[in-house]
Amino acid sequence: MQVEAGTVPDATSEDLVPRRGSTSLAWKWFGFEKTDVRQNTVICKICRKAIAVKQSSTTNLFHHLRTNHSKEYEEYEKLRDSAAQDKPSRPAVQHTQQTLAESFSRKVPYDRKSRRWQDITNAITKFIAKEMLPMQLVEGKSFIELLNVLDARYTVPSRKYFSGTALTTLYDKTRKAVMSEVQEVKHFATTTDLWSSRTPEPYLSLTVHFSDESWKLRSYCLQTSYFPDANTGEIIALGLKDALASWSLSEQDMVCMTTDSGANVVSALRINDWKRLPCFGHRLHIAIERSMRDARIDRAIGVCKKVVAAFSNSWNLKKGLADAQNQMKLPEHKLITESPTRWGSRQRMIERFVEQEKAIRHVLGADKKRRHLLPTWQDVDVLESVSKALSPLLEFTDALSGEQVVTISYLKPVLSLFNSEVLAVKSDDTDLTKKIKETILDYLNTKYRDDNVDGLLSVASTLDPKFKNRYNADDQMMMSTISSELMAMATQEESDSPGPSASTAQGATAEGGAEGDDDTCEPAKKTKKSFGSYFKKTVRGESQEIKSYLLIPEVDSDVNPLEWWRTQEINFPRLAKLAKSICASLPQVALQRGHLAQVETL
Repeated sequence: MQVEAGTVPDATSEDLVPRRGSTSLAWKWFGFEKTDVRQNTVICKICRKAIAVKQSSTTNLFHHLRTNHSKEYEEYEKLRDSAAQDKPSRPAVQHTQQTLAESFSRKVPYDRKSRRWQDITNAITKFIAKEMLPMQLVEGKSFIELLNVLDARYTVPSRKYFSGTALTTLYDKTRKAVMSEVQEVKHFATTTDLWSSRTPEPYLSLTVHFSDESWKLRSYCLQTSYFPDANTGEIIALGLKDALASWSLSEQDMVCMTTDSGANVVSALRINDWKRLPCFGHRLHIAIERSMRDARIDRAIGVCKKVVAAFSNSWNLKKGLADAQNQMKLPEHKLITESPTRWGSRQRMIERFVEQEKAIRHVLGADKKRRHLLPTWQDVDVLESVSKALSPLLEFTDALSGEQVVTISYLKPVLSLFNSEVLAVKSDDTDLTKKIKETILDYLNTKYRDDNVDGLLSVASTLDPKFKNRYNADDQMMMSTISSELMAMATQEESDSPGPSASTAQGATAEGGAEGDDDTCEPAKKTKKSFGSYFKKTVRGESQEIKSYLLIPEVDSDVNPLEWWRTQEINFPRLAKLAKSICASLPQVALQRGHLAQVETL
């Protein structure tokens, strides 16, 4: 933009405005007319002349001021010099030349025994282990370039070094630290699972759960071992015994072991005579699979899968779906593909299909080649019935999985909630919806009705201050059960505590008899007490502690039971020990590769 010089006699200094966004001193003597919206013509406030300028340059303006208005130009120079003095001066940058020794040292690689080299190598090793990355990462060109930018003196070891030395050292160090921690635990629970890798190769996982000294729930995946032997109950039983022994964990200190419903694993725990807690997630998955055994559901889900697959593999269908959603004011959501091992993914697929049914019909109806994929109204009715039955269940399990601490104490309340609310039959339910709900409830109630499992769940929920006796049919029987558990725990602690050996006691008696000191023998007879006297006092103390605990009002539903028992340990010392051991059990075992997500050791 260029403006020619000229005279604007109508302009006055009051009518002229400075350039928008400019801080130059020139606009004290120059400006634009208010009507000049684009600010194309610069006018001198003194002589009313239009000054030719190029874009935002002020060179011509100062030239005009110096040539035609010397007094004003002197004023400008004073203002410029004053402004320059007020600006903070920048510190001078000192450029020092490196010495030859300094320049040479920056190119010399670190010695492998140096602290810096070891710290970087250990960090890379931990990075590979925690993120489960492949070993060839360290030989990648981009990875080496990255490390060279971060520290040019560091030389990356070979892949063989990481696999044979660095990771082995890290594992040994971590194992030692974890073993020293778990050996201090008095009571613990475990979960185990047999799974196959993608290769496929069989593995046996063992995870331990316990409450530490600060009552924090801890979980360690102790091992995921290659298990090529035949997966019979006897061999799995031996494998689990060896796994516990390798970590110096006593079977007597194990509260229970959570497993899936595999017949061989169930047989293994029966052989070892270990208390088994069925995996709630696995039980729920089986219950839902059983409720889906209906020809109508098979057909409707088959149609749903075909439609989702068609949209997943066609860009035109995806684009058409987006356009249809926009026209029909539907949520701009993509269709969801089912994962066979997760019932929740099937339910999400059905929900999304029902939500987008109108848009799907619009797109498929306009495509002659895919019009045969259109679902019938019977298929839609079936899908809606399935969604209505499983949708509350999905919402509930999502909320449950979002909890940071979900212990065994939740299981019985959850089952009760399923029966009374989540899966309760409603008046507007279709026959198919009712059938699905009843099938799921019947399976879960039957499987958790086992006396051993039900007793463990009842004790756990009673020891949770949020629930107490709310879900117990017989309060007196529960008090007796908890008293028996406390007595068994006290007996085990007495047997584990060090004391004088029998041979020492016999030797002392023999020595006293040889000396013929009757006065020495008499006190021994006086201090001797019957087993019943100990038992009566113990039961009285335990019963009073249980009654006192049950009289306390239930706490808020968001309270962490382990945290509550930590603060109440001084008031209920016996019950706190029992709660610490039982509430460390988890109701759900992580299936397949999910076990690896529980590793906290690194």
